Amino acid sequence: MELNRKTIMAIMVDNRKEEAVQVQKILTGWGCLIKTRLGIHDGVLDNCTNYGLIILELVGDKEKHEELKNKLNVLPGVQAKYLDLEL
Repeated sequence: MELNRKTIMAIMVDNRKEEAVQVQKILTGWGCLIKTRLGIHDGVLDNCTNYGLIILELVGDKEKHEELKNKLNVLPGVQAKYLDLEL
């Protein structure tokens, strides 16, 4: 039976209003590693929260995933972690 491997990265952004632009620039620069992207935050319109969660499905080299994680973790209020899954 062939194993299906997935690499998932979760990024918590605590200062979304201040850090979102920088996070987006980094993700855009590393866009070829990102197969799937989902952004989640509470509230809408006037009740929009200042924190959010981004979930990525990554492809490519594990070393590049680590480099992306490190670039994100340098930003204030941003915490990125990833895990490899075998399904």
